[in-house]
Amino acid sequence: MTSGPQDPQPGGGQEPPYGQQPPYGQQPPYGQPPQGQQPPYGQPQYGQPQYGQPQYGQPQYGQQPGYGYPAAPQGGEWGGPPSAPTERPSTVKFGIYAFLANVALGLIGLVISFADFDSFRADLAGTSGLTRDEVNTIAAVTVAITLIIMAAFLAVLWFAWQGRNWARVVLWVLGGLNVLFGLLGAAALTFLSAVGLLLIIAGIVLLALKPSNDWYRAEGQRRKRF
Repeated sequence: MTSGPQDPQPGGGQEPPYGQQPPYGQQPPYGQPPQGQQPPYGQPQYGQPQYGQPQYGQPQYGQQPGYGYPAAPQGGEWGGPPSAPTERPSTVKFGIYAFLANVALGLIGLVISFADFDSFRADLAGTSGLTRDEVNTIAAVTVAITLIIMAAFLAVLWFAWQGRNWARVVLWVLGGLNVLFGLLGAAALTFLSAVGLLLIIAGIVLLALKPSNDWYRAEGQRRKRF
């Protein structure tokens, strides 16, 4: 005699019929709702992403997937801190040094001219017929103007050293005028004047060579970016 179907025992590994709750004390598998019930509205089932959250490997809303585009340059290009100036070529260095040496020779010549100021005033008074006070006034004005011109010339040299092309052009103009007047009065040139004239010519040529042109052009482009 056979017996009827046995009731499922708790923990026997059998699931209750569809629509029935499991016996008291047993829980449904992790992450799954009880049999016959749907998960609450708005809650995803186990293993599915929530609404508004991207799946693994997918870009979030408003973000574009990466296609290998390089990032915007940081600094020195678009609003960043200015980049450091490039190294000066030797043609720029020695060209400006030549102009500086000419200024130094001019100061030495000025000191030599006024070393014996009394004899200088006497010679000037005898040749021009001026009084002693007038000679003193002329000498003081001459010295003051010479020092002002030298100071202005040194300022132009400083700007040329910093890579300002307009300062280089000023050096060319002033140097060219000095060479022109020096050649016109070549007969009256002293040793210091002749050396100074050669230094000016060397400075003009060195600042006009291709490495100097490339450096000044690069410095001008670097400043235009800021």
